[in-house]
Amino acid sequence: METKIQIAHGGGGRLSADLIRAEIITRFGRGPLKDLPDAATVPFKNNAKLVMSTDSFVVHPVEFPGGNIGNLCVYGTVNDISVAGGRPRWFTLGLILEEGLEISLLRKILDSVRKSADECGIKIVTGDTKVVPKGQCDKIYINTSGVGEAFEEFNLDRNKIKPGDKVLVSGNVGDHGMAVLCVREGIKIKNGPQSDCGTVQRLVMAARQYGEDVRFMRDPTRGGMAAVLNEIAENRKFGILLDEKDMPYSPASKAVSEMLGLDLLSSPCEGRVVMICASRVADKIVGKWKKLPAGGNSAVIGTVSDMGGKVAVRTLGGGTRLVDLPRGELLPRIC
Repeated sequence: METKIQIAHGGGGRLSADLIRAEIITRFGRGPLKDLPDAATVPFKNNAKLVMSTDSFVVHPVEFPGGNIGNLCVYGTVNDISVAGGRPRWFTLGLILEEGLEISLLRKILDSVRKSADECGIKIVTGDTKVVPKGQCDKIYINTSGVGEAFEEFNLDRNKIKPGDKVLVSGNVGDHGMAVLCVREGIKIKNGPQSDCGTVQRLVMAARQYGEDVRFMRDPTRGGMAAVLNEIAENRKFGILLDEKDMPYSPASKAVSEMLGLDLLSSPCEGRVVMICASRVADKIVGKWKKLPAGGNSAVIGTVSDMGGKVAVRTLGGGTRLVDLPRGELLPRIC
């Protein structure tokens, strides 16, 4: 039993899951929180439903190839609401600033927030600003909350997942984690990894007409695909079998991961959708995604199997290996 918080408790792996189960769910795990959604769907008046999400952003460094903490805080909140089957509408912005932060950097980050919010059609309606002494914050931390309207077409329920359903991903896997890692560790590679930081709204909208056949959606952030898929399969009668030959990876991220001995399935994304849907609509959804800029490399990457509670991948060599949650510190502070 751990007696003190470790950095790995925030990395999205096994320690994160254990902490949430032991200390959060035991106290607050009633109602919508019991299934650990990134966004909760709650009833509102006249049979309407709202989708609500909250998040905190502590990425280090605050700028990375493909974005900065300002883009990230908008897209992260918008994406959580979108993959819960909602249309994001309103947004709160809480800033914690470190004494000594350059005003020029703050302006750049706030301009990124405004640009990304305009792109997503979401309005910032309230917020807060605090300043802490130097050394008590890493330049800037941002807290957000988002509220959206639930789409009637989606009836997401992981209890409807069954063997034969298909696993989809909307683009290259693991790019955000590799981009942040390279700049953090000073790994200089020509044409290196670029974060996939972006909105998934249009991808979700493209799947609306097939909403009754969509069982599950999630954006694979902390812990990456490995964390999301293990969360889905844990303690279930079904499992998930991925096929490595169908997995979309960018050459740059693949090169970095092989050089460092890292598994891209555990590397975070910040602009992708992982979906489980009925097999009859899988190719149709991927076909629609491929017509969008954010979905050009989308693919059907696996099948729901009868391997109860296990996630595995069929390798290029013809074997099969289990995909487990990372147990130590992999890539903390990537969002």
